[in-house]
Amino acid sequence: MKTIYLIRHAQAKGQPITANLTQKGKEQANSLVPFFKNKEIDRIYSSPFKRTVDTIRPLAESRGLKIIEDDRLGERVLSSLNLEDWQDKLQKSFEDLNLAFEGGESNTIAMERAASMLQMIIQSDDKHIILVSHGNLTTLMLRCFDECYGFEHLMEMSNPDVFEIVIENEKATLRRIWDEELNFDF
Repeated sequence: MKTIYLIRHAQAKGQPITANLTQKGKEQANSLVPFFKNKEIDRIYSSPFKRTVDTIRPLAESRGLKIIEDDRLGERVLSSLNLEDWQDKLQKSFEDLNLAFEGGESNTIAMERAASMLQMIIQSDDKHIILVSHGNLTTLMLRCFDECYGFEHLMEMSNPDVFEIVIENEKATLRRIWDEELNFDF
């Protein structure tokens, strides 16, 4: 049996690679320590974006685990242009997974990147793995296991968010285990 925890980063000040967490995001990152208190963790992988690394740092430090940064967990680039109607374009990209906008990556290409990461994790000897990423890519990783995941799920995700994927006998069971109402009182 293997357990993968997919974590969407905590609240950040923006979308750039160097964007910091907000004060609330820092509190959310710290809350992951007690949230994972009774869960085993063998390895932690993170997108190299500052907001993802900062989200998982308190938990990694509390466990004495190294954060392994992997570009495959980086957020999908919708476009290199500043799109005023970015949300409509994002929705269209889930309707047509091969759709790519100028300077951007299609969901199909991003899913291939995510799938290569997941395949490596599944084949590893580690049994309890954390992957820290971003909303779009987290949705696509979930979609690798269940095609029902799409735009609506992405729009319903919180910052942070945590999903558990249990793989046993070549079958994956997915569930959202994060509950903002139970975990935060800001």
